[in-house]
Amino acid sequence: MKHLFRFIFFSISIVILSNCARTGNPEGGPKDEDAPLFVTSTPPYKSIHFDKEEIRLNFNEFIKLKDLNKQLIVSPPLKTPLLVTPQSTASKFLNIQILDTLTENTTYIINFGNAIEDNNEGNKLESFKYVFSTGKYIDSLSTSGKIKDAYLDESQKNINILLYKIDSSFTDSIVFKKKPNYVTNSLDTSLFNLTNLKEGKYLMIALKEAASDYLFNPREDKIGFFADTITLPRDSIIKKPIVLFKETQPYSFKRGKEITRGKIEFGYEGEIKDLKVQIISDTPNDFKSISKLEIGKDTLNYWYKPFEADSLNFIVTNDTFIDTVTVNLRKKKMDSLILNSSVSGTLHLRDTFFIKGNNPLVKIDTSKITLIDKDTLSVPFVSIISDLENKIAFVFDIEPKQKYTFKMMPDAISDIFEQKNDTLNFKFTTKEIEDYGRITMDIVNETSTHLIIELLEGKNKDKLVERRFITGSEQIRYNLLEPKTYFIRAIIDENKNNKWDTGNYLLKQQPENIIYFSEELKLRANYYLDGNIFTVKKPE
Repeated sequence: MKHLFRFIFFSISIVILSNCARTGNPEGGPKDEDAPLFVTSTPPYKSIHFDKEEIRLNFNEFIKLKDLNKQLIVSPPLKTPLLVTPQSTASKFLNIQILDTLTENTTYIINFGNAIEDNNEGNKLESFKYVFSTGKYIDSLSTSGKIKDAYLDESQKNINILLYKIDSSFTDSIVFKKKPNYVTNSLDTSLFNLTNLKEGKYLMIALKEAASDYLFNPREDKIGFFADTITLPRDSIIKKPIVLFKETQPYSFKRGKEITRGKIEFGYEGEIKDLKVQIISDTPNDFKSISKLEIGKDTLNYWYKPFEADSLNFIVTNDTFIDTVTVNLRKKKMDSLILNSSVSGTLHLRDTFFIKGNNPLVKIDTSKITLIDKDTLSVPFVSIISDLENKIAFVFDIEPKQKYTFKMMPDAISDIFEQKNDTLNFKFTTKEIEDYGRITMDIVNETSTHLIIELLEGKNKDKLVERRFITGSEQIRYNLLEPKTYFIRAIIDENKNNKWDTGNYLLKQQPENIIYFSEELKLRANYYLDGNIFTVKKPE
């Protein structure tokens, strides 16, 4: 019995001790917020006379790689990418295989950006780079600066900064066909820093690339360039920002394509001037056609009254271009007429009421249209068919705090295909004047040239509310504005053509300057934002 008691006691003790010794994740305690640390490397960091084909980097904890393809930058660029392992598992080391032939007497920077992070918490080892030289010393010069967008008032991220050495073989076209001598990336900021550079003179450009091949593709990429030559070590800090812009491409005609019966799209790219499409095929006596540029697309839409034909021939012209085009006709179905109102519930006091169609609207019978207010009184209106879009404006005196009913009887509107509407009813209301606000802005023009003043709204400042053209200093008042957050910008219209003009790299033409008013204009209902002063100066 005594031995049995000892056996039971011994067994229980073993179970208790086993449970106490069991490993697991501790509960509580401070969270690891420390980034991993680079410890050693083979060959050592900043080695000279480098002639190896493999590098090993050691860290103080298990690390993993995130977005390596986006983050890794090698400067000068290599023709064959580095092979970095492991990428799919956590490890305390990284192996780098160099598959390219290195240039003699050159300092190389392998910049991992923010791709290295610890395995557990994701703490990043920011801007980590490994540097070595195939020569007898490490180049130590640097230059830094800032990037901005010519048109957008937002921080520019993930921009490549390229340096090309200016020597006897240098031409401006080098950016289209040859990789740079040095490259870095701004990552998640608008600032850049190029390090380990040689003394000399350089061209500096910035590229927002689609392909990340360090070659400028004008169709896809944005470019910015520093107008003056960069001289190192003098220009260690670039005071003026590099301004990114998208070049306007030369006009080129693409093709004509039948979309539906009676509708052809003519595609083009680049800037157009006076684009015209003229049919040269034989047509019936009652032939009709309308062509309109599609807003926001490089497309000219051509509608025509269909007739029996297998194909149509056209002449397409602009101010410098002429071509003949044949469009094959196979479509059997025509777009039915669809009409919609521009107003959904509320007609704001600054707005115009439109009826929009999917086909060109060519005829209106106002005797079949009525507009009445909440007292069932008839409201006089004027109708205007738009030349630019498929819509009709109905202009009338809009009264505050009113209810309107707009009714169209059948056959009130006809499109180019002689299709007519069915009965349509639209109801909408207006708000009180006190539901709106006002912004007054004193523009002080110190540029000695024309200004385009734009009132914008939207999270990305991308919705134009109103545009004004001024030649001097004046006060601008915006009445009946909805309670929203607004922004104001000034375009310095150097060539006085009443539009913003982009830049051109080969012509060494910078885009026209855009200056944003420094404050958001948060407008409340029944409130006047007055006393604002916007001084517009030419950037230095």
